Amino acid sequence: MKKNMGTADQVIRTLTAIVIALLYYYDAITGTLGIVLLVLAGVFLLTSFVGFCPLYTLFGLSTCDTKKE
Repeated sequence: MKKNMGTADQVIRTLTAIVIALLYYYDAITGTLGIVLLVLAGVFLLTSFVGFCPLYTLFGLSTCDTKKE
């Protein structure tokens, strides 16, 4: 897997996942919506740690910085 996520994208995804987890923990979001958002937060954390987003490849996107040689 080639990285296709930049640092800013990884930070935004991690912060979003933390906010979702905190909202669920403090019962601001509950029920089915809360569970769906927790799963989404888990996916965000996984993709941010790996640096690869499968949806980006489907759409041909990349937020990773390209190094000029």
